[in-house]
Amino acid sequence: MRCLVTGAAGFIGSTLSERLLNDGHDVVGVDCFVPYYPRVLKDSNLQGPLGHERFQFLEADLNTIFDSDAIPYAGILDGIDVVFHQAAQAGVRASWGADFAIYTHNNILATQKLLEACRKYPDIRVVYASSSSVYGETPKFPMHEDDLPRPVSPYGVSKLAAEHLMRLYFANFGVKTVSLRYFTVYGPRQRPDMAFHRLCASILQGTQYRMFGTGEQTRDFTYVDDIVLANIAAAERGQLGAVYNIGGGSRISMNDVIAKLEGIAGRKGNITYEGRENGDVTHTGADTTSARKELGFTPRVDLNEGLAKELAYIEQVVLPLKLN
Repeated sequence: MRCLVTGAAGFIGSTLSERLLNDGHDVVGVDCFVPYYPRVLKDSNLQGPLGHERFQFLEADLNTIFDSDAIPYAGILDGIDVVFHQAAQAGVRASWGADFAIYTHNNILATQKLLEACRKYPDIRVVYASSSSVYGETPKFPMHEDDLPRPVSPYGVSKLAAEHLMRLYFANFGVKTVSLRYFTVYGPRQRPDMAFHRLCASILQGTQYRMFGTGEQTRDFTYVDDIVLANIAAAERGQLGAVYNIGGGSRISMNDVIAKLEGIAGRKGNITYEGRENGDVTHTGADTTSARKELGFTPRVDLNEGLAKELAYIEQVVLPLKLN
């Protein structure tokens, strides 16, 4: 395959790009390096892909690339078999107020322009990275794709809006879309604002970790390599127009995660508890029946193994960068 990976310098995008390259595919990566966290981390993420002769990288905003007047990028979709649309403005807590304009620009408008461009290429399949944030606070578990989405953050609204764009471009124009709702992805290269990254760094450095809420909130944690495999499966055999939950099957409270990480690291954390943040949900849990049946998706990495790998990444890659 010849693949276009948006958000290719990010956590999931770079990991996916490397796997595609190692599997023998050609990859065009795009990233605009939004200043959400230090660029040095994204540059580090790209070191592997940039070493492949079958990797082409473009630093550009999708809104610019797919503008009707974007002559320098004309033909970027020529010969592409699959678009893995990972690019997005991340962060639940940062999506309130005036900053929501950033989310509409990067998550909704960029997706619409990408899909509009794909109308001219009937053979391209678009695999979209959606989020469990679209569900919001749900009264039943596990969460099923047919449940009514009720996001409780502007970020969740933006991801759901882009997901709806996927469906309507498939229904109206035959664009071959598949959407994957990720459940709390973790592992090496995880964004520095995410809980596991912050927790690993605080335990290793002996610094304070701020827990928002009681710590009894639960998440269905999914290792990044399993997310990558789900993307590839969706590209190969996902039902067109469909939405799939992708969860790791490791639903656990944050307090239990802290205990696990303390055991792996061999040291205690310095945990303080603060008020719950706006937009945070209490629990998540994925019903992955459809993904198992139609994609052949089965999580391969359990939480203990995944936490050990992320802890090692933080210690060996992130901390030596001395970002603070």
